[in-house]
Amino acid sequence: MTDTVIALASDHAGYDLKEAIKAWLIAENHTILDLGTDGPASVDYPDFGAAMGDAIASGKATRGVLVCGSGIGISIAANRNVAVRAALVQNGLAAKLARRHNDANVIALGARLIGIETAYDCVDAFLSTEFEGGRHQKRVEKMS
Repeated sequence: MTDTVIALASDHAGYDLKEAIKAWLIAENHTILDLGTDGPASVDYPDFGAAMGDAIASGKATRGVLVCGSGIGISIAANRNVAVRAALVQNGLAAKLARRHNDANVIALGARLIGIETAYDCVDAFLSTEFEGGRHQKRVEKMS
């Protein structure tokens, strides 16, 4: 999926994990759109969830990865945009099922809850899994 633009965004609590994921994705030849934050200074996660929503809705990115302390707040903020289907995931299986069954276009990670290797596993599963469609299609359409 190297032709897919992947947007990344975090608050201050997720900054270090976002940066690690960014470096890993770049090393894997993915195209990245970094929406911030740009450092560990305190910021408000709703601003970065909204930025992700705008990037997905405008087509600047087709997939996104969000990171905050728990992953909860920033996923709620992103899901306020109707173009976003953000799923909070804590392992690779959850990320795979979010894509396969829910056509998630964004995942959210909790930097205070998972380690770097688990985060990489989540992102890898998210990017390598396609939407299954079928019986899941009408359910996803009901959310639009």
